[in-house]
Amino acid sequence: MRLTTDLWVSAYLTRLRLADIPVYVTARGDATAGAVIVKCATLDGQAHAVQRSYDLLTGARVWVTLAQGPETEVDATLRRQRDRDPDLWVIEVEDRQGRTLLDQPGLAD
Repeated sequence: MRLTTDLWVSAYLTRLRLADIPVYVTARGDATAGAVIVKCATLDGQAHAVQRSYDLLTGARVWVTLAQGPETEVDATLRRQRDRDPDLWVIEVEDRQGRTLLDQPGLAD
């Protein structure tokens, strides 16, 4: 049984807040099955955004880079993605070290 998107987002936000990493939901998508993009702003004008995908060789779920570079360009990419998919969730993490915690158990897989 898969978690609903809103439940996964809620758990993810809690993990980040427990680690004292500022996080915001900038776009709410479909509560049950919306895709999620996580943007990490490093507060120096740079950012990167990742989305969930599947490894074609193993079939495992992985986080892949959607955009990386100046924050304004990453934001433009996210706007285009959101225009195409109104069910998309966008979560923004602000961390100078670029931590998203997506490499931790339960979030990485």
